[in-house]
Amino acid sequence: MDINEPKLKKEDVLKIDQRDFCADNVCIVTGVGTGIGRATAVAAAVNGLTVVGLDVDEEKGGETAATAQEFGGRMIFRKTDLCEDDQVEEAVTEAAGMGNIRYLANIAGIQHIDSVENFPMEKYDYMQRLMLRAPFFLSKLTIPYMRKGPDGCGAIGNMCSVHGFICTLNKPVYNITKFGLRALTQSISAEGNGKIRSFTVSTGFVKTPLALNQIPAQADQRGITEEAVVHDVMMGFSRVKEMMSPMEVANLFVFGFSKHAKYLVGGDLLFDGGMLKTYAENKT
Repeated sequence: MDINEPKLKKEDVLKIDQRDFCADNVCIVTGVGTGIGRATAVAAAVNGLTVVGLDVDEEKGGETAATAQEFGGRMIFRKTDLCEDDQVEEAVTEAAGMGNIRYLANIAGIQHIDSVENFPMEKYDYMQRLMLRAPFFLSKLTIPYMRKGPDGCGAIGNMCSVHGFICTLNKPVYNITKFGLRALTQSISAEGNGKIRSFTVSTGFVKTPLALNQIPAQADQRGITEEAVVHDVMMGFSRVKEMMSPMEVANLFVFGFSKHAKYLVGGDLLFDGGMLKTYAENKT
């Protein structure tokens, strides 16, 4: 079992031929330094969009931009702390100067494992600001630009999780923010009249640094192999015993932004290997 983060490959990108996927249209992506954010930025660029990637890590963000350009796409990286309103406003203004802001992918996030009674409130405040307030603020800033576009259309994709449907132990704030993103998604869609769409992407474990870095510690704590952690613990309720790749998740954002998803209005793309829909059967 391969439990390493896979290398991005151009041939793995879902390529959709449509008029709106062009350099005149801008796609803002957050968390582009690693994982799903990096893959989504690259996939959007390969599909012909002008990508503005935001991340606090300048070195890793630059690497993502270089990969996008290597694959033949156009991406501009802007170092941005999503918890600082002035930096977010400046990033959106800069993006608007590059074309029509039509797409937004809110992906940036972190994890902190602790019980409710022991959870540090400074970490709670940071996660709320990064993972829920920032997507709200970016949506607030970008929707007016989408409305002013040639056809008044746009789409906002939010990275959710199975934890936007079920709550597991010692992840209270992660759970809260993911449930909140579903509410934000539906609120945007309720106001968008079918022209400004929003959707969530919900997965189980993905081969990102966020998930992979948890494996060695869990193996030591449980006295099992790293492969057993993935197969029996992380993927225990999944019918597919393999973690998704970041590009597989990125392709869901590409689909959600595309002409094929015009009825995806406030909905969720649940790709969890059957974890949720077969949960009751797994428990018996």
